[in-house]
Amino acid sequence: MSVGRGLACVTVAAAGWGTAGATAALVFDSSGLGPIALTFWRMAGGLVLLLAVRALLSRRTGTARRREPARSRAARVLITGLALTVFQAAYFGAVAGTGTAVGTVITQGAAPVLVALGGRLLMGERLGVGGGVAVAGALAGLAVLMLGGAGTDAVRPLGAAMGLLSAAAYAVVTLYGRSLGRHGRGTDAFTTTLTSFAVGTVSLLPLAAAEGLWPRTEGLGRTLGLMAYLVSVPTALSYGLFFAGLATVRATTVTVITLLEPVTAAAVAVGLLGERLTAPTLLGTAVLLGAVAALAVAETRGASASVPREPAPVPGPVGPEEDAQPPVKPVR
Repeated sequence: MSVGRGLACVTVAAAGWGTAGATAALVFDSSGLGPIALTFWRMAGGLVLLLAVRALLSRRTGTARRREPARSRAARVLITGLALTVFQAAYFGAVAGTGTAVGTVITQGAAPVLVALGGRLLMGERLGVGGGVAVAGALAGLAVLMLGGAGTDAVRPLGAAMGLLSAAAYAVVTLYGRSLGRHGRGTDAFTTTLTSFAVGTVSLLPLAAAEGLWPRTEGLGRTLGLMAYLVSVPTALSYGLFFAGLATVRATTVTVITLLEPVTAAAVAVGLLGERLTAPTLLGTAVLLGAVAALAVAETRGASASVPREPAPVPGPVGPEEDAQPPVKPVR
């Protein structure tokens, strides 16, 4: 694939992920489902689609499995799967609690910052002056976003807290994937995503049943159509395009392009759902996203100065990541 096509794939994937929150909000309105039940159905549907794709690819290319100790594999599958489950469920909780636009911006803005800080504190990765300034700017943007909208309909504390929980869970997934890769125990992104969806489906089933597993019959056709879109476009299609684009596009470029996700989410929320964004919310969003883009550039420059050219990729739960590179945006 050419670089141009890779960029197009990542761009379409980011735009697709940006519609996930709005779709979830519409499902909440029409179905009566809660965030946990919707996450269960999304992961279960995604698991079925990924299994079908895997079966198709296995028939065409054959399978090559890497041997891994059973205990190590079980720990990897459980830790990654549970963290990814919390990430997605908490994101839908943020959407339900504080709206699509703000919930997405908080989650997607805080995630790279928490990964950068966690990499510095837990793995000794250097931020550098530029990276430190970018992190401080991102934290300032988050503060303006949440404090400026406090007490209004734009930002609600519980929804904001769910967004931060989602970002923290994503940081766990990413940092754990980096750690495994450093020790030569990483696995391919497709397999990790598939097993994570399996863990999420099993672990969420009792919680979803307690919350209310089945949508109400009124408007069932609309609900099923929205859920089919959620499983296919922001999940299966966007995953496929994202993985394809990663083969030719640099990790930093991917990080910056995927800032299109919260922008798309905000545009859809305002235009389609009628959400209103206050001036402080808009200012905080602009500062936050700008700082995340600066963080990606700063980390790339730091990596270029300290890492040999063409470092070995470290497969992670959402696509290959280079060591000391900025995190690739989470799969929505």
